[in-house]
Amino acid sequence: MAVAKQSAAGATPARDKAAKPAAAPISDSADGTGAAAAAAPAEFSREEDFAAYREMLLIRRFEEKAGQMYGMGLIGGFCHLYIGQEAVVVGMQMCLKPGDQVITGYRDHGHMLAAGMDARGVMAELTGRRGGYSKGKGGSMHMFSIEKGFYGGHGIVGAQVSLGTGLAFASRYRDNGRVSLTYFGDGAANQGQVYESFNMAALWKLPVVYIVENNKYAMGTSVNRASAQTNFSRRGISFDIPGEQVDGMDVRAVRAAGLRAVEHARSGQGPFILEMLTYRYRGHSMSDPAKYRAKDEVQKMRDERDAVEQVRARLIDNGWASEDGVKKIDAEVRAIVNEAAEFATHDPAPDPSELYTDVLR
Repeated sequence: MAVAKQSAAGATPARDKAAKPAAAPISDSADGTGAAAAAAPAEFSREEDFAAYREMLLIRRFEEKAGQMYGMGLIGGFCHLYIGQEAVVVGMQMCLKPGDQVITGYRDHGHMLAAGMDARGVMAELTGRRGGYSKGKGGSMHMFSIEKGFYGGHGIVGAQVSLGTGLAFASRYRDNGRVSLTYFGDGAANQGQVYESFNMAALWKLPVVYIVENNKYAMGTSVNRASAQTNFSRRGISFDIPGEQVDGMDVRAVRAAGLRAVEHARSGQGPFILEMLTYRYRGHSMSDPAKYRAKDEVQKMRDERDAVEQVRARLIDNGWASEDGVKKIDAEVRAIVNEAAEFATHDPAPDPSELYTDVLR
């Protein structure tokens, strides 16, 4: 079991035994400004806050290390970092049961780690080594783990939405009670195949939760310049798909909304849309200097809304951890990431005989 799944006491929260949340009204921000739902986030127990902190911190430190290794030339190709958006995937992962499925786009390292995939295998794939999840042949955007229910990051913008809908169709056909979490960004939300998928999911009441990670910028274009309707929770209205805007910088708000949405889908009521209002601190990819936004904008978000810092402050304010205690957790997480980087830089390259294995031709 990954260390990131444990609390400070070594216990894992009983996520799939969480009480069914009370029904809540669906957020419908008519002004389209993207204001988060007003509902207060659910409180976390000590164990839940520790688990969330560890998982988000693991993603943060892993991505920071990946950025460093990319700069050193150890990671090639494209590399899209998840720094700033950690609360979204960690909060949603807390809503799932064994067998549920996750699929996302190319900003995917955080989703892999939150799903329980090993940091060594993820980093080894980034560096193209045989110990990677795709044996060194996939890189940043092509990793999978059926064991962990992770069906990949996908490099084609919006392609994963149709695939995630297909996963939900399979679950409905098999009547196995599973739910598909299908992530995509505000840019991908304007792709035509997204609405074809919405139509199919609503028509057949498929068990899928569509999660729009609205980080305000599609590559280098502000959402306000690219989308006529910037309240993405309303994108399913014509299909009668309910939606809700969520404060994607607060892991408690994410889990609270996620539990409602997952229960909706699992109970046979069909798809649900969650718009996560979040923010990425780095550029679109490692090759993007992000000159299209002011540095003050990024710093303001870091200072006032940082997802990891919110949980850290809560642990200390509630008396659940001391400054030394949270520093110890940080040290433990850094050790995991450093060990993963060490493994990824010394693991052998794939044997040439692997070139055509697992490849359809």
